[in-house]
Amino acid sequence: ETKLVLSLLRQHLRLSGLLSLLPTSRQSPSTSSKERNGQSESLLFQEVTRERGRAAQAMAMAEQQQQIEHSHLAIRGLNLHVAQAGTGELGTVLFLHGFPEIWYSWRHQMLAVAAAGYRAIAPDWRGYGLSDQPPEPEAAVYRDLEEDLLAVLDALSVPKAYLVAKDFGAMPAYDFALRHPNRTCGVMCLGIPFLHGGSSFTAMPEGFYILRWREPGRAEADFGRYDVKRVVRTIYILFSRSEIPTAKEDQEIMDLADLSTPLPEWFTEEDLAVYTSLYEKSGFVYPLQMPYRSLHKRQPIEDPKFEVPVFVVMGEKDYVIKFPGVEAVLKNGTMEKFAPDLKITYIPEGSHFVQEQFPDKVNELLLGFLKDHPVA
Repeated sequence: ETKLVLSLLRQHLRLSGLLSLLPTSRQSPSTSSKERNGQSESLLFQEVTRERGRAAQAMAMAEQQQQIEHSHLAIRGLNLHVAQAGTGELGTVLFLHGFPEIWYSWRHQMLAVAAAGYRAIAPDWRGYGLSDQPPEPEAAVYRDLEEDLLAVLDALSVPKAYLVAKDFGAMPAYDFALRHPNRTCGVMCLGIPFLHGGSSFTAMPEGFYILRWREPGRAEADFGRYDVKRVVRTIYILFSRSEIPTAKEDQEIMDLADLSTPLPEWFTEEDLAVYTSLYEKSGFVYPLQMPYRSLHKRQPIEDPKFEVPVFVVMGEKDYVIKFPGVEAVLKNGTMEKFAPDLKITYIPEGSHFVQEQFPDKVNELLLGFLKDHPVA
């Protein structure tokens, strides 16, 4: 499994086709052959230099990934894939991904906490990445994810852990911390504050992506028009923007970006290749059920009160801030009623994928949180 991940990271490193990148338009008759050759050599040198730089960065990441070990755990009737790094002298950090992500979205943070003396554990949720598919995806409920987390900690003999989550992974993280404070050192969530009772989307337009993806069969038909790479690419582009992905009546969500739309500058083709390969394995059947078609099944915990520290990190350009009730909860003191030990931090220019966009900043915040709240 480790070799599979490394091969995905290395597959785009070979330099090829550089001559095809040179201008193909006819040169001016006044340009001498010597000048044309000089221009071509200069362009080729520049492209080779850029490619070598990209290759060096990707190779460095590939070498770092060798510090991450991969295995499967038998968890509640399913084999769940788990990535791990570090020995954990100072404690264990459990990373919980969102959509359209897998363990790999935490690669920067895993290496950072491992280097600082912690044990990093990043599972693929059931139905995601290299984990098994549940036999009845339509029966998905959030409580399953909480029970999986508890079983993962037990299987790895971890008495308690810090939970670091983003996107829908924040919901089972919050609920786990509330139900199992004795197994939780603290909770750090990116992009999703604690919303008691959830967020209502009744006022959102019909083309709102969550409403569209809730409809049985609609997202399947939309995604089915393209290969997995195109689907993952489009979702990453849309979710990186500051506007909520919303389609017009005659559009589908996949129509909101095309191949001419560039990837975010912090998201490489190598990254896209890794996500593509893993979603080709898992498909989108379960990811559409969890989270989108299971939100209404999440049962709020009565009179919630966090007994552990809670740290919320929001990108100022994260479109989720525009969800109904989110900004109010962040700014009107509502969360303090549930989390007495609460800290909220904003990252300027941060998007929905802030841990990949600004890994150094998120690592700094994460390590500071861990240091401020040592394992009791």
